Amino acid sequence: MTLPVIALVLAAALLHASWNALLKSSQDRLASLSLMTLGAGLGAIPLVLWRPWPQAESWFYILLSGLLHTGYNLFLIRAYRIGDFGQSYPIARGSSPLLVALGAAVFAGEQLGMYTVIGIALVSLGIVSLANLRAMRQREHLSGPLAALATGAFIAAYTITDGIGARLAGDAIAYAGWLFVADSIPLALLYQYKHGRSPVVLSHKDSWIGLAGGMMSLLAYGIVIWAVTLAPMGMVSALRETSVLFALLIGTLFLGEKLTLRRVLSCAVIAAGAIVLGAHH
Repeated sequence: MTLPVIALVLAAALLHASWNALLKSSQDRLASLSLMTLGAGLGAIPLVLWRPWPQAESWFYILLSGLLHTGYNLFLIRAYRIGDFGQSYPIARGSSPLLVALGAAVFAGEQLGMYTVIGIALVSLGIVSLANLRAMRQREHLSGPLAALATGAFIAAYTITDGIGARLAGDAIAYAGWLFVADSIPLALLYQYKHGRSPVVLSHKDSWIGLAGGMMSLLAYGIVIWAVTLAPMGMVSALRETSVLFALLIGTLFLGEKLTLRRVLSCAVIAAGAIVLGAHH
């Protein structure tokens, strides 16, 4: 992976942490995430119109990834509802590199070397250290970390799906465009079903913020889809998950979350594991 690609993936990590912070700070997260997926879908329309048609073999992966993204979105809403941003985001994002590395080895033939195992161990240690083990003895405190871990499993599943699909598509940008268009539909329909109206209210500032967040997510994940056609999925995923450090700073500076030494050390360990995975995959 070249330095410009690495720089773009790290920029995607910052964008990803930023739109997740927008979602966490929202009062109605289903509305916000519906708006974000709609914004990403609208932003993807030029990609659909101007890029070549994806190869036939990739359409199964586009549709499967759309379903996995919907599951991810629903679990992300739950994780942010019952847990704080500084904990839910690192657990969800930190659990995905090891799952991506293992899944890519099984489904795409990418090899697991010694440094990959070390990276997995560091990420796992960071995740465990984030959890309040004493509080987790009580069932009500277990639901937040479990929702975040489930979110991480969806992240890994759609990352592997998109890695395979984008490589088969013949054009990663076209693949991303169709994926975001497909992904923009389910949450909007769910919101319409629950509330009897569209989530888009153009006279409301929140609608424009949500749509702008969708454009950020389109750019952030579009970069990732393009990058996985150039480098191993585990490497790209790992570099992307350095976003936990951006999330820690955003949560502290803008969401009023407490910055503790344990949280800083935990996120640093997760980031170190991600860097090891990325540098030596």
